[in-house]
Amino acid sequence: MELESISIPAINRFASLYLKQEAPVTDFFHYRLSDVNAYEKRAADLQERTYMRAPLAACIEAYMKPFSSSEEVTASLEKLKDERSAVVIGGQQAGLLTGPLYTIHKIISIIKLAQEKEQELNIPVVPVFWIAGEDHDFLEVNHIYVENEAVMEKVTYPERIIEKRMVSDIYYDKKKMKSWIEKIFSKFGETNYTKELLMHVYEEAEKAETVTDFFSRLIHSLFNRYGLLLIDAAYPPLRQLEKPFFKQFIEQAADITEEVHSGQKRLADLDFNRMIELSASAANLFLYDNGHRVLLEYDRQSNTFSNKNADVQYTKAELLALLEKEPEKFSNNVVTRPLMQEWLFPTLAFIAGPGEIAYWAELKSAFDRLQMNMPPIEARLNMTIVERSVARDLEELNIPLASAIKRGVADEKEEFWSSVKDDHFHEMIADVQQSLMDQYDEVEKRAKQIHKGTIPIILKNREFHLKQFAFLARKTDELIRDRHSVVLNKYDHLQNALKPGHSPQERIWNVYDYLNKYGPDFIHGLMKLDFPFNGDHHVVKM
Repeated sequence: MELESISIPAINRFASLYLKQEAPVTDFFHYRLSDVNAYEKRAADLQERTYMRAPLAACIEAYMKPFSSSEEVTASLEKLKDERSAVVIGGQQAGLLTGPLYTIHKIISIIKLAQEKEQELNIPVVPVFWIAGEDHDFLEVNHIYVENEAVMEKVTYPERIIEKRMVSDIYYDKKKMKSWIEKIFSKFGETNYTKELLMHVYEEAEKAETVTDFFSRLIHSLFNRYGLLLIDAAYPPLRQLEKPFFKQFIEQAADITEEVHSGQKRLADLDFNRMIELSASAANLFLYDNGHRVLLEYDRQSNTFSNKNADVQYTKAELLALLEKEPEKFSNNVVTRPLMQEWLFPTLAFIAGPGEIAYWAELKSAFDRLQMNMPPIEARLNMTIVERSVARDLEELNIPLASAIKRGVADEKEEFWSSVKDDHFHEMIADVQQSLMDQYDEVEKRAKQIHKGTIPIILKNREFHLKQFAFLARKTDELIRDRHSVVLNKYDHLQNALKPGHSPQERIWNVYDYLNKYGPDFIHGLMKLDFPFNGDHHVVKM
């Protein structure tokens, strides 16, 4: 593998300015990455606070106990107990077969930055991946995309989940999951690595019970040699550690919402779009009630918490009593998750995607209200994997790599098609069609005067001839496409490889397609690359 860098703007204006560390966006964060001493300051700030390091390490160890043992993971757990330790952390939803590539990129970012900062600061720095198992939008994670006959096909896991359940509470039918996995791999195609890789995925799917458990096992198998710690946000024992912090969320529900709205207003005044949708009465907590995850709102006047329909309702005292008795019923929303994370983990840095960078900015005032600094926010590594066949086709078609990654090759394909299609023949067809339609107009005019009963026949014949002309034009294009299919297919393959559906590669492709082609060394090859955290887009040439 070889590494190159190109400059591509982030998907939103705020993130683009943040990557450049430009005002006014830097005012919405407690640390500036442009400050060479930012991480030293953060490490010193962490030493001023107290964390439940040993109980937290024990909780993570218990969560990871069902997975295969790893000396590196054991070493990371010991590091976490050290009073000088810090973590680099990031999170993502539990996607099937690990979900889109950007999940893998985020994990690589976490591990790489942890390794870098441990050497720089000479303190133990542990990579932690926070699985957002409490999210309940299964439709976001129940599929992957595969290339099938020059198009990207969405292959969805067939079991329907109607209830609004956390992904960590979604148990799957193992026979259906195995069948779905087999379908995915059949579309990948057979390679020297397929049999062993498929058997491993089958085994992990059989050992797991839930969607999140299956995700965790696969991630652990890919990254355990790098000491990556995993924790599911919905893991019930974690709720015991979170109880005192959930209590603060309940006690200060209105204050937290006010602070977020305050931050959003300041951003809006600078013409930045709001990232977090938050009602004026938001309590920023979810509650599990009768198998459903409901979002709570807070009414300050009545001092009560309820869902939108008011069929779930608690006084503040009742909700605090429920928290004491059954903390596993509580979960965070997009506002309280970063706050909870900051309380639990001695976070040296948070690894964020472009959208996350923008929404963290809306939380600064909430962190201030709770007397905490948000951690330094590092943009996750953005990368595009370029296979040899892709590089070869780009060179043959004389398309610059940077241009193909930024824009795709749809324009170049259209330009090529325009150069080979027979426009003159289309014009001839159009002229004949127009001449015939003019004659039909005359026939219809005459029929209206003396042969009204023939009008339906005339209209039917007109429609028939129009369809035949369209068929002739279409068939002509098909014959030309067949003649130039090799080149046209190259354009389609390039578009799918680099800008599928006009989206970044990392949002569509899945890592198991690459593992199937290149084997387990694919991940380890990526880990050997020296990625700089400089905001550039990294091109990985296979």
